[in-house]
Amino acid sequence: MGCSRVGAQLAGMLDAEGHNVTIMDVEPYSFRKLPQTFKGVALVGNGLEDEALKKAGIEEADVFVSTTQGDNRNVMACQIAKHIYHVPKVVSRIYDPIREEMYRNLGLDTVSPTRVVADLLKDRIEG
Repeated sequence: MGCSRVGAQLAGMLDAEGHNVTIMDVEPYSFRKLPQTFKGVALVGNGLEDEALKKAGIEEADVFVSTTQGDNRNVMACQIAKHIYHVPKVVSRIYDPIREEMYRNLGLDTVSPTRVVADLLKDRIEG
């Protein structure tokens, strides 16, 4: 869920590796970020809505990743995927490092790009 730069990059990478990929975004213009070689499905829809998730194939999904610009939206979508649809692997991007740690401690698989980049910069400064 989320066809931002990160979502489009990830979808393209997984598609190139042969995975069946469906990417969803509320804004159709976002799909322009997908590689021209993308063979997956691009769906306009809200990943917080039951009908859109079912149309995207959530009931058969092995993985659900949420990479929208909103931490709350990402967490909510991942909770729905994990607890309602029982998707085996669910990962959420969370910008706010404090929230990311809290959600991780609550059992959600999270990535904080803010923390990742800060750690990389710190390593460069010290290295």
